[in-house]
Amino acid sequence: MQTYLIMGKFTEKGITNIKETTKRADNFKEISAKMGIHVQQIYWLIGDYDVVIIVDAPDDQAIAALLVRAGAWGNVRTTTFRAFGKKEMDAIISKAVA
Repeated sequence: MQTYLIMGKFTEKGITNIKETTKRADNFKEISAKMGIHVQQIYWLIGDYDVVIIVDAPDDQAIAALLVRAGAWGNVRTTTFRAFGKKEMDAIISKAVA
C-alpha cells in the first residue's frame, strides 16, 4: 500500500453545506473501503486548506479513481501528494546514491 495526503478546499457548494461535512467524510470512508483504500485519518484545518485526508491505497490508479468519484460530488477541490515513510525513503536514497 502507498500513502497519500489529500489536501482539500471547500467549493462554494461544500461551504454552503458545511453542516454535512462530517457525514460526507463518513461516506468518503465507506466508498474508499469499497475501493480497497484505507482512510487513516481525516482532519479539518485552519489555513490555506480546509481538510486533509491521509489514506493508504494500492496504487495511483486506485487513488485517482477515488478522487474522480469524490470530485464529482462537487464539495471540495483536492491536491494530492504521494507520501513516503522512513523505510521507503531509505530505499529511495540507497538507489539514488548507489
